Amino acid sequence: MIGILVFGNNHLILAGPEPDETMARLLMRHWSVIQIGPQDDLAKSASYEKWEIRTKEFRENLEWAVVVRGDGEISMAVTQLLREISARGVCIREYGD
Repeated sequence: MIGILVFGNNHLILAGPEPDETMARLLMRHWSVIQIGPQDDLAKSASYEKWEIRTKEFRENLEWAVVVRGDGEISMAVTQLLREISARGVCIREYGD
């Protein structure tokens, strides 16, 4: 499954199941922290448990959307994308601070 995780003014396209609120927050924290220095395994920075970041994906493939409200406004482009996938019947889960 392919979905979008939106947090603040950032977002990621992920391959994997739709995360619940707890997992969405863990994923958000995992990929929002900048890691400096050598990495033992570069694959670890691109995947976390059952999820993998996708750099190229068609919007038609998005099957889930999770928005974690927090710092920053959602960009207009991501807002438009969320509207489009919602119109296709994709449920958008929203979690507050």
